[in-house]
Amino acid sequence: MPRIGSEGEGPEVPEDGGDGGGGEGVQLQQAGAAGRDSAAKSHSSPALISPHIMVFPKLVPRSTLFFLCDVQTKFRPAIYGYEHVVATSNKMIKLAKLLGIEVVCTTQNTKALGPNDPAIDLPSLGPLLVGNCDKTLFSMLTPEVQTILDARPALNSIVIFGIETVLSVLASGKYTPHVVADGVSSCNSFEIPIALDRMRADGAVIGTSESIAFQLMSDAASPSFKSFSKFIKDDKESTKVVGEALLQGRISPSSSKDVEVASGGVVLGIKSAM
Repeated sequence: MPRIGSEGEGPEVPEDGGDGGGGEGVQLQQAGAAGRDSAAKSHSSPALISPHIMVFPKLVPRSTLFFLCDVQTKFRPAIYGYEHVVATSNKMIKLAKLLGIEVVCTTQNTKALGPNDPAIDLPSLGPLLVGNCDKTLFSMLTPEVQTILDARPALNSIVIFGIETVLSVLASGKYTPHVVADGVSSCNSFEIPIALDRMRADGAVIGTSESIAFQLMSDAASPSFKSFSKFIKDDKESTKVVGEALLQGRISPSSSKDVEVASGGVVLGIKSAM
């Protein structure tokens, strides 16, 4: 299984601005200052500064877009831990509002599969919801979404969560995709690490909702840090439960209905992984 950025109950968030050990991050420490400076000057593909170390652009709210992919009620019986994906989706929406990050949402063929799950608080995003796109492609990179991307030349990072998160967005080479490991799933739990491993091999950065949140926050001197600290603390227990369910296979009996596999269920990442 992929490592969860914060094991156990997760980090405490000190009011004095420490990061509390929040998440595994992208682990750029070994890259050195020269590599980081090189990556910071470029919005293109990650820089290779050694045979084994890739330097990715820093996650910054103004150059980051969130992608919420196809979380529709119709998929509930087919997706392992579906309710946990919904919980993390709402967590990421709260983070988007806190840091002013724009969100693109997609649905898969609403005529047949219905709308987004109403439990996801999309209306609260207001103008930050810059796209709500229906599609039939098994990819988020539709012409409508491409237009949204093209209108944001400063964009270099895309944070992806949801269902049926395939990797077509990697093909452009311009954006670094960050996959929220505790915000995606498959119809079977054993397929999750396989898909995440393939995504990592194809160039995606795999992180947890909490590690990504701390990277985007970046500075305890920010005026929004106090609200951010409360956000992390309020979601602490939920983050632990979701991470254990989706990344360690610990589904509680009350969630057993979400583990059922329906014929024709969609699979996260398997189109790119298999």
